[in-house]
Amino acid sequence: MQSPKGNPIVETITPPPTKTGSRRRRWISLLIGLVALAAIAAGTLFWFFGGEAPAGVDLEETASAVDDGTATASPTGIDGTWSVDTTVGEFTVTEDTDATFAGFRVEEVLQSIGSSTAVGRTPDVAGTVEIDGTTLSSAEIVVDLTSIQSDEARREGRIQQALGTDASPTATFLLTEPIKLGDGAAKGEVVSAVATGELTINGVTNTVEIPVEARLVDAKILVTGSTGVTFSDYDVTVPSAPVVLSVEDRGILEFQLWLSS
Repeated sequence: MQSPKGNPIVETITPPPTKTGSRRRRWISLLIGLVALAAIAAGTLFWFFGGEAPAGVDLEETASAVDDGTATASPTGIDGTWSVDTTVGEFTVTEDTDATFAGFRVEEVLQSIGSSTAVGRTPDVAGTVEIDGTTLSSAEIVVDLTSIQSDEARREGRIQQALGTDASPTATFLLTEPIKLGDGAAKGEVVSAVATGELTINGVTNTVEIPVEARLVDAKILVTGSTGVTFSDYDVTVPSAPVVLSVEDRGILEFQLWLSS
C-alpha cells in the first residue's frame, strides 16, 4: 500500500502476548499479593502483640509507693488469718501498679517488627493465708481469668481463647509445704522464700515452686512473686503465624498481693 504521495506505508503490528509473558505477569501479580498478605499479617500480629508493657513485679518499689513510714512492726504479731485485699492502690495494666493483681507476660519476635512483650493482668484475686506464729502454714489463691486485661485491649479475646476460660474460668494456687517466715517478718523485714504448691490453669494441675518476697507494710502484708511457666503443660496454645520468627512455649507468671487480717 502507498500513501497519497506514493510512499509505501509501513504498518506496525504488536504481536499477541506469548504464554511465557502471561505466565510471568501472573507470577509477578501473585508475588505482589503474597507480599501484601505478609505485610497485613505482620501488622495484625503487631496490633495483637505490640505495645509498651509495664514493668515486672517489684516488692520494694510497690511498698515504697504506699508506705507512710510509720509501720515498722506489728504490735499483735502476724499470727492469724490474712485475706487478699483488693482495696489498696489503683489497678492499671498499661503502667506500673501498686494494687493487687495476678497475670503473665510473654515474649515473641515478629518478622520486620522485632521483640515485643505481651502482658495480661487481672485485679480479681481472692484467697486466704494462715500464719501460725511465724510459719505460713496454708494458702489458697484464686484468680478470675475471665477478667484479664491486656496492655493492648485488642488481645483480650485471643487471651480468653488460649486460656480456655469458657470451661475453666479460674486459676488457683494451693500451698502444699509450710514456709518459715522468721522473727523479722513481724518487724517489717523483707522475707524471701519459695512457695511450693499446686497450680491449676485451664483445668490442668502441676506442682510448682515460686520464688516470693513478702513484707509487712502499714499493718498489711505485701507479697510478690514470679516464675516461668510452660504453656503446653497446661494445654494452653500460644498464638502463632508464618511471620512469627520465634514464640516460646513459655512465659512469666507474676502476682502482687496485698493481705489484710
